[in-house]
Amino acid sequence: MNIADCRKALVHHWFLNMTGGEKVCEALCEILDAPDMFTILADPAVLSPELQKSSLTTSFVQKIPGALKYHRYYAWMFPVAVELLDLNAYDLVISSDSNTVKGVITRPETCHICYCHSPMRYAWSMYHEYLKNSGPIRTALTSLVMHYLRLWDYSAAGRVDFFACNSTAVRHRIRAYYRRDAKVIHPPCDIERFQVSCRSQDYYLCAGRLVEYKNVALAVGAFSENGMRLVVAGEGPQKEYLKSIAKNNIEIVGWVSDEELSGLYAGCKALIFPGEEDFGIVPVEAQACGKPVIAYGRGGARDTVIPGKTGLFFTERSPEALKATIAEFESTCDRFDPSAIRDHAERFGRRRFQKEFLEFIQECLDEHDNRFV
Repeated sequence: MNIADCRKALVHHWFLNMTGGEKVCEALCEILDAPDMFTILADPAVLSPELQKSSLTTSFVQKIPGALKYHRYYAWMFPVAVELLDLNAYDLVISSDSNTVKGVITRPETCHICYCHSPMRYAWSMYHEYLKNSGPIRTALTSLVMHYLRLWDYSAAGRVDFFACNSTAVRHRIRAYYRRDAKVIHPPCDIERFQVSCRSQDYYLCAGRLVEYKNVALAVGAFSENGMRLVVAGEGPQKEYLKSIAKNNIEIVGWVSDEELSGLYAGCKALIFPGEEDFGIVPVEAQACGKPVIAYGRGGARDTVIPGKTGLFFTERSPEALKATIAEFESTCDRFDPSAIRDHAERFGRRRFQKEFLEFIQECLDEHDNRFV
């Protein structure tokens, strides 16, 4: 069956903002000609014009008072909500998942492709980190719920016909937790909205959501010690804590617009990326501006940063290791060519993602059809 002949559905875990996963859905909706969309819950106000072209069906969780704001407390309901989504009318189902929507129930004749942003972090790879600051009662209750979710999630992965994922690191997690292989298709980045900058001011930049696992505190600690200027852009629950430990050479500017962020990329000496991400769009955006990236050498950064050409890695999660890598960068920064860095970032553009994903879909459809010959 050809893609054009399929009745198509796109399932995403939720639409509560327009970040990386939602941008993937946007790119898929464009090439699949507005497929029907399904989700656990959604805030219609955040949907981009491209997403608004598709019909959108939400689960029963959408009707629970306060669910949009406190959705994480309803995670134990998500498996049931996902299984109640009726996808019997479709020949091709694509799930965009970092939670539970891979567990949708489809007909045997339906080809189900999952684009996995990551197996649910709070149940698998970051389980113990999420429990770290919990009291004994919360730990006991959470561990019971997570045990159930892991059993369900492993079973749900078996309902997927073909997996794709956003990075090599996530491919390894899929192998470890689901015992399945996946094709790496890096997600889309809007490269075109960034321009190469050959000018640098006297600051380094750290950008993104200010949450614990992003490890921004490590960067703030390192720069508090080395005295160099650091600008931190982003919002999140760690903002006030970061302000409390930051010295005068560190400026925490909070939320910035896309235009302001582009200006910060253009003016920085390099981006500091201290967390372990599934993929990480921010390093690609910085490189689209011709800026090197100093990153923790695990996770998605290993797919997006070339050591010695587009940035440097530090391999130990400590202020000392980051300071040493910054010192190495300071002594070798002249060897980083902004044009070459931009050329590398071009590999992660939107059109490239769409082309690769369309080819993957057709390959999957062909293989799936052969099972019913």
